[in-house]
Amino acid sequence: MFVHGSLLSFPLVFALFEVFQPPRVPGPNAWFNYSMTLSFRASKAFAVAAPTITLRVRFLFPFCSTLYSCTSSSSLASIPEVHYRELIFDAVEEKPWAFCNCNWVSDQFRAVVVEPELFVRVLNSIRDRPKIALRFFRWVQGQPEYKGSELAFVVILEILAQNNLMRSAYWVMEKVISLNMNGIVDVFLNGCVSPEVSIKLLDLLLWIYTKKSMLEKCLCAFDKMIHNGLLPDVKNCNRILRTLGDKSLVNKAREVYNVMTEYGIKPTTVTYNTMLNSFCKEGEIQQALDLLLEMQEKGCLPNDVTYNILINGLSNNGELEKAKELIEEMLKSGLKVSAYSYNPLIHGYCKKGLLREASILGEDMLNRGASPTVATYNTFMYGFCKWGRMTDARQQLSDMLNKNLLPDIVSYNTLIYGYCRLGNLEDAFHLFDELLCMKLIPTVVTYNTLIDGLCRLGNLEVAQQLKEEMIIRGPNPDIYTFTILVRGSCMLGNLPMAKKLFDEMLHRGLQPDRFAYTTRIVGELKLGDSSKAFGMQEEMLAKGFPPDLITYNVFIDGLCKLGNLEEASKLVKKMIHDGYAPDHVTYTSIIHAHLVAGHLRRARVLFYEMLSRGIFPSVVTYTALIHSHAVSGRLELAIMYFLEMQEKGVCPNVITYNALINGLCKVRRMDQAYKFFMEMQEKGLSANKYTYTILINENCNMGYWQEAVRLYKDMLDKEIEPDSCTHSALLKHLNKDYKLHAIQYLENLIGGMPLFELILPHQGVNCPRRSKIVKFSAHLVKMKLLMGFYYQLEGQTANICNATRHWGEAVENYTVAIMPYGETV
Repeated sequence: MFVHGSLLSFPLVFALFEVFQPPRVPGPNAWFNYSMTLSFRASKAFAVAAPTITLRVRFLFPFCSTLYSCTSSSSLASIPEVHYRELIFDAVEEKPWAFCNCNWVSDQFRAVVVEPELFVRVLNSIRDRPKIALRFFRWVQGQPEYKGSELAFVVILEILAQNNLMRSAYWVMEKVISLNMNGIVDVFLNGCVSPEVSIKLLDLLLWIYTKKSMLEKCLCAFDKMIHNGLLPDVKNCNRILRTLGDKSLVNKAREVYNVMTEYGIKPTTVTYNTMLNSFCKEGEIQQALDLLLEMQEKGCLPNDVTYNILINGLSNNGELEKAKELIEEMLKSGLKVSAYSYNPLIHGYCKKGLLREASILGEDMLNRGASPTVATYNTFMYGFCKWGRMTDARQQLSDMLNKNLLPDIVSYNTLIYGYCRLGNLEDAFHLFDELLCMKLIPTVVTYNTLIDGLCRLGNLEVAQQLKEEMIIRGPNPDIYTFTILVRGSCMLGNLPMAKKLFDEMLHRGLQPDRFAYTTRIVGELKLGDSSKAFGMQEEMLAKGFPPDLITYNVFIDGLCKLGNLEEASKLVKKMIHDGYAPDHVTYTSIIHAHLVAGHLRRARVLFYEMLSRGIFPSVVTYTALIHSHAVSGRLELAIMYFLEMQEKGVCPNVITYNALINGLCKVRRMDQAYKFFMEMQEKGLSANKYTYTILINENCNMGYWQEAVRLYKDMLDKEIEPDSCTHSALLKHLNKDYKLHAIQYLENLIGGMPLFELILPHQGVNCPRRSKIVKFSAHLVKMKLLMGFYYQLEGQTANICNATRHWGEAVENYTVAIMPYGETV
């Protein structure tokens, strides 16, 4: 075949040959797309040939003119694309702003705007000036009469890709996606453009799909590329894996990874890290460790990110020793450890209450040159706050500031949480004021924590005021805000208020979740109204929340606490019938109910049934068993459960130790009680006010006044706030009217002021204060407490002779001083 005596070029022959081939993709638009593809190939083939050849070839596709009604009707259709090429370049030269925006108008290009096939040829004719081609493309696309064409997008994308203008190509590809031109993938795969350019553009398409989280289309394009022999870049494969991991589609990620390895796309360290992160997020730790071995076997060296991901996964899974081993492995491999290596492990120890181990790890981190971050300090704060050690938590804030690290809102939220847990709302609100001074913006978590603290103390009025403040100033209350207030109302027995708040939540467009409904149910059960609780369950079901394991456990626990074990047992059977297997929470509720009822043997039977079913008891299960057996005097069994729980890897908490110490104190086995008291502190567990109250109470019962006061002083030194039970234990022989002043006297005395300065006539002590002190000191003398207190204090500041001398003077002065109050020693 010859044109003007020259052999047609290969692209033209190929284009002509394709005319006789049937379309590969069936469908109503198949022939149209196919003809446009051929037109594109032919116009591209002759874009670089002589104008005469271009003229002849354009007429080889008569069917194209019939596909566009405008082609046959337009007189401009016969004008060759070279003419438009010259017009475009002349326009740009004459007016540099030509085609820069849609408002620039020229009737000379009307045919190009309305005829997609001509537009494709014109674009091909100016491919040697890619930036002008892009400008012209944008202008045409912005014209009202423009008729869209996938092929035009393919042409401009090819031009941009060939000239490495990938940023501009990115914009065009985004436009393709927004216009839902899904067939463009097939156009690239049908051989319209070279494989090199196709891969480049399809990779770009995959990248944009992953950025927009368009997973279905992304995976479809990925699959088509693979099966057409065009292998995506490994970076895009990594992006797909990351997107799947973010959406917790781990099985799909595993499939993509397997396809990669099967078709020879070599995984990089980033590939392995992405897969490891997905496995760890889903708790599939063994899969992650297996992949680490595979990575090492294939000669891909793990980096610090690899180890940090695994340390985080193991720590979150409670496998702290394995996580520590990985830090050592990192160091042996010559990798640098950082706060990102240590923070998850520190968090793991803090979560378990192993604060001493966490602190040792923090020191180890500093010794190895890893600088703590704000997150490190926040983690320690959380640990100390969770276990009631607020002085240590506040010290972390000071340390952070000393290191020139600015605390963030998480730091303050954590400390506020700590104080609210202890019922210390005064300090919590001081911190709230402080964070405002620091120009930090309180979050909904900040407000919810304060509201929860107020509700726990029964101060519902102030809690509601805070909610109103949120509505006025922001942030808006969320479903948790209202759920907390509903729970607070239920705790106070104010069910009308709970219903009002629940309705307000609905009125504000907040849809109650399962937790909100469960909170209402818990409230009804606490008030002993099981019928209303079951009514709430019906409403919950109508709203599309069928009962789940948590709902069943709430009902079972509520019925158990009401002593209705028969109904609780029936509900367990219904739960099993509905496909929910009882878990450790279910068993713990029933075991606890039997223990409270004094059915210790039945409780033990249920406990062993639980073990036989492979259900692991929690610390709550063991603590309930230890408490009941210890209180009933069966200490050997209590200690047996205590040892067994540790053998099974269940760490006792402060409540567990308190239960055991209380049982030992009741039978006056004080040596053993103190042994466990010391052991818990050695394990990093802080004694709380209940621990101290138990020990103070028994020491007072046994007449060990000095030890009782030493414990009381230790309690104050550790900033553990004594409550009415502590004071009753210490001052049980005083009536209510005297206790408050006696407490003030004790705390002044323990605070370091010598006894004789308080009780002897002295200019520094005013008469009203002295009279109160003397009055209550007289009661302490009756109890033989004062002598012990006095020796305790004076032993630190003077010798025993001085103490005895002052004691004698003190007693004499008491006798005189208390006469006006009608009291005698």
